[in-house]
Amino acid sequence: MGAVAIITMLGGAIVAITQTDIKRLLAYSSIAHAGFILAGVIATSKDGVSSVLFYLAGYSFVTIGAFAVVTLVRDAGGEATPPVQVGGLGRRSPLVAAAWFAVFLLAFAGIPLTSGFAGKFAVFKAAADGGAVPLVVIGVISSAIAAFFYIRVIVLMFFSEPKPDGPTVAVPSPMTMLAIGMGVAVTLVLGVAPQYFLDLASQAGVFVR
Repeated sequence: MGAVAIITMLGGAIVAITQTDIKRLLAYSSIAHAGFILAGVIATSKDGVSSVLFYLAGYSFVTIGAFAVVTLVRDAGGEATPPVQVGGLGRRSPLVAAAWFAVFLLAFAGIPLTSGFAGKFAVFKAAADGGAVPLVVIGVISSAIAAFFYIRVIVLMFFSEPKPDGPTVAVPSPMTMLAIGMGVAVTLVLGVAPQYFLDLASQAGVFVR
């Protein structure tokens, strides 16, 4: 199981970094996240179970919100999914297209004050307490690799000049707005006050154990 987790974390991160499409980037990075979740499973402890449940809950909202934002960024050919297409989007549409998307990307990268950081910290702590320290080291390395391509997209959005023929942001439907808004709220709440929800996950973990 440890070998599977290591291959999954490193393989997902390395393949994701080569992608030229945001949707495929998010899809392949989900493989790496599956490896992070396995780290909590390998802990085979109460903390391991609660950390996995917490990670799954946080990651679900982040993923739904991120893909919801991607559907709004469009050019003449439809959805603008190459990362270079979002260059300067933070200046053109800072609220929907960039500010909220940046929250999700920072959560994927595991930056503090997001659910991604709290989830990774929880599963890595559980794995370390369970004696899987080498697995945690590989997980941290994989997280660093993953952070590179998430932050690269953020840099393109905020520090590149908008192209005259660049993509625009479509007006979101009420359901899309709800998905994005809930995603942002959950991502920040779980990142700022994770302990309460970790305790809830620990109580729910009784049914899993």
